[in-house]
Amino acid sequence: MPSSTEPSEIVIRAGGSWTGYWSELWRFRELFVFLAWRDVKVRYKQMTIGIGWALIRPLMVMIIFTIVFSRLAKLPSPGDVPYPLLVMAAMLAWQFFASVMGEGSNSVLTNANLITKVYFPRVIVPASAVVVAFVDLMISGLLMLGMFIWYGFLPPVQVLLLPLFLILALASALGLGLLLSALTVKYRDFRYIVPFIVQFGLYVTPVGYSTMSIPVDYRWLFGLNPMVGVIEGFRWCLLGTAYLGDGVLVASVVTTALLLVLGFRYFRATERQFADTI
Repeated sequence: MPSSTEPSEIVIRAGGSWTGYWSELWRFRELFVFLAWRDVKVRYKQMTIGIGWALIRPLMVMIIFTIVFSRLAKLPSPGDVPYPLLVMAAMLAWQFFASVMGEGSNSVLTNANLITKVYFPRVIVPASAVVVAFVDLMISGLLMLGMFIWYGFLPPVQVLLLPLFLILALASALGLGLLLSALTVKYRDFRYIVPFIVQFGLYVTPVGYSTMSIPVDYRWLFGLNPMVGVIEGFRWCLLGTAYLGDGVLVASVVTTALLLVLGFRYFRATERQFADTI
């Protein structure tokens, strides 16, 4: 007669129903915490200047963009806001987006040993990059706070709505990160395309300038870049001045939703082959 303590059989498989998938994500929440904490420790432990890098990088970009777009190109700053604040507010959003997308796109390959040995919902791996990016954002936020004090600038009351635009940035970055991570497993050349996307996107996104500098007839088209609405939203929340009209915000929200759905569905459709392909 079988013992009552005999372990039951557990069948593990990738895919499955949507309801079952969300249940699996909840069951593996501790793995998400472990991977996120590991990535945070590795990111700062292996850097000579550690946390300082999260301050130096946006500071240098802010200085360069201020010189190029304000001093040389003579582009105006809406509402007479100090130009460095205009750029820094955008850098907070862009750095968060670039970090989630960049780290997420390579996450499956960098965790190949884990992927090939055990099963768990693979989306946990690129999703864990969000925590590292959020830590970077908090550190860079200290720089923004210091600049507010330096310029004697007080953020407007709509700063309380900043989390909404942070969620929008997260959705667009995670959608693109999931799509690129799945493509990178199958086509390794995408590892070299992602840095180009980040570098090129920095200039076609209004980080160093305002959307108001774009001709009116093309602003809605410019808004198809999901980060346009996010960056202008950050500026509106932090500085009280931004451009979200002419369909810019609507276009960014629609593009973000499409990216998130496309990225998640493609990742789900291909994740069961990750272990064999890697």
